[in-house]
Amino acid sequence: MLVWEFPPRLVGGLGTYAQEISTQFVHMGHDVTIFTLNEGSLPTRDVWSGVDVHRPLLVNIIEAFPQLMVEDIKKRYHNVDFLSHILCYNISSSLSLVNDLVKREQRHFDIVVSHDWLSVIGGMICRRELDIPLIFHVHSTERGRNLGGGSQYIAELEHQGGLTADRVVTVSNPMRDELLSLGFPEGKIRVCYNGVDPKKYDPTSVNSEDVRKLRGSYGVDDDEKMILFMGRLTTVKGVDRLVMAMPIILRKIPKAKLVIVGVGEMQRHLSGLISTYKLQNMVKTKFEWIDEKQRILHYAACDLCVIPSLYEPFGIVPLEAMSMGKPVVVGARGVSGMRDTVMHMGPNQCGYHVNGDDPEDIAWGAVNVLSDDAHAKMLGESGRKRILEYYTWEVAARNTLRVYEEVLNSHKPR
Repeated sequence: MLVWEFPPRLVGGLGTYAQEISTQFVHMGHDVTIFTLNEGSLPTRDVWSGVDVHRPLLVNIIEAFPQLMVEDIKKRYHNVDFLSHILCYNISSSLSLVNDLVKREQRHFDIVVSHDWLSVIGGMICRRELDIPLIFHVHSTERGRNLGGGSQYIAELEHQGGLTADRVVTVSNPMRDELLSLGFPEGKIRVCYNGVDPKKYDPTSVNSEDVRKLRGSYGVDDDEKMILFMGRLTTVKGVDRLVMAMPIILRKIPKAKLVIVGVGEMQRHLSGLISTYKLQNMVKTKFEWIDEKQRILHYAACDLCVIPSLYEPFGIVPLEAMSMGKPVVVGARGVSGMRDTVMHMGPNQCGYHVNGDDPEDIAWGAVNVLSDDAHAKMLGESGRKRILEYYTWEVAARNTLRVYEEVLNSHKPR
């Protein structure tokens, strides 16, 4: 498996996914080797929960890039050294796998797996050199992440990966539809949902005094409602629209407070919005990356989790909140895997679908939850039940392995 982030180096949800799914594979009796990025401070080889982890050292190769490619990447990432790291990681990883592990150590691999454009170059090289199937996991797309914009080079690389791979695994039916619209071959695409660990994300495991202290640290009193946003502070997450929804929410639920936790390029903009709307007493921010223990405590402390994303291929945050027995309000327009995971009507309802671009619609969903404690409790209980049935990491791993086995059974070596 080639994946650009893996513990202890975590940047976003992809690293958590790689950690959880690979350790599940090991528990199920499979041998897993991971190649991941090393910016110089980590060991080049170790074992993590039974996973054989390789982190080749990098060199800067930016001067070898055509200028047009550099300018294209600058528009999206500003720092072109990032692209140098990614390409060097792909080349170093594939060379190490093919030459060191297979040719020198005589190791055998049945399948190679790449995650997003960040590691698909290495996957395509290994597929050709080792004559083994390539599975390309697409967790999001360049066009989607940039709401239609982004780097043409990266978009073309994603498409080439889809054409080359033996199967394309994606995270929701809306993402499947997006890939089809981008020209990915329909017959190759399979949907496998992500998961959550309900033993970690368990509402009964959190100390009530710790919950009280956390709420108090944000100035949330016992008789007030805490709305939580957790995630990257970037345009596609819709958190600015949530801030704009707060005056509307407060007209109906005057004892509501919003807590925003995360880091990203919107921090200054969000602070300005809070000041413009005079919400300093009602919106609290924690512009920090917090560890899993703290995330679990925040879910336990809130009354409602709102994720009004404009583009969300899957959405791990609502799953974590649901596992903690909390109701959720989610953005469900456009490409939103949360339409699959969050039931918004019927006996199994666990939240509300809203237009993440519309503050009034976000407020409508939040008010529907916060105005009825019994209804909110029912939504939270339904969400936890849904997680246990459909969205554990064990279920995710078994569904993914079925796709891998399907490919292996049909693979014909050259």
